[in-house]
Amino acid sequence: MTRIIMHGCNGKMGRVITGLAEPMTDLEIVAGVDITDPGIHSYPVFTSLEACDVEADVIVDFASAKAVDHLLDYCVAKKMPLVLCTTGLSEDQIKKIEEASRQTAILRSYNMSLGINMLLKILQDAAKVLAGAGFDVEIVEKHHNQKVDAPSGTAIALADSVNEAMQGQYHYRYDRSSVREKRDTKEIGISSVRGGSIVGEHDVIFAGPDEVVTFSHTAYSKAVFGKGALEAAKFLAGKESGLYHMADVIEANS
Repeated sequence: MTRIIMHGCNGKMGRVITGLAEPMTDLEIVAGVDITDPGIHSYPVFTSLEACDVEADVIVDFASAKAVDHLLDYCVAKKMPLVLCTTGLSEDQIKKIEEASRQTAILRSYNMSLGINMLLKILQDAAKVLAGAGFDVEIVEKHHNQKVDAPSGTAIALADSVNEAMQGQYHYRYDRSSVREKRDTKEIGISSVRGGSIVGEHDVIFAGPDEVVTFSHTAYSKAVFGKGALEAAKFLAGKESGLYHMADVIEANS
């Protein structure tokens, strides 16, 4: 039984994960931490990590970027494994994550969806064949109208996966409107769409002479991210210090 502290339990994802965890028999959310009204949960909720006196095996974080620095300090001090799901982190915070992972187990991913992380793996093989044969690579990502960053971190991760497979040959083009010139064969175009309540759609397009191959992923609800976070928590509990990724979770479950 994996015992979880839900950091940011009253947020949208915190509530989603709470609902997903309730019927599961191999894990339990034993406590929550949130600065807002405690709300109604089957577990105790504390206003700070320090106030939480419940024993646990791992923390799952879906709070805010401004809370990450203190969270990392706490996990290092307690040697507490951490599944870090918060996005929009600064370069300094990313460096701090790497430093903290030398002292405790941390799993971080741009996207907690098992499907997206499987796609990252598949793209490695596809890129070697298709991009290697001269196919152009384009990525189109779509999200709801409340998302403030563009392109999405997931779109960058998908581009990075292709680029890694091709030994870093590519550069990224985010906007073609200001440059009137023919497409560079060594660029990956990344386009963003914002509208309505789109949870998340990503298309990776390999366009070659007379044929197009498209890899697509669509998230229909936030539950896909919650399911991935819970799988990550089960994987990370009891692990030695280090920086882990969802690819490690997929490999362990395959």
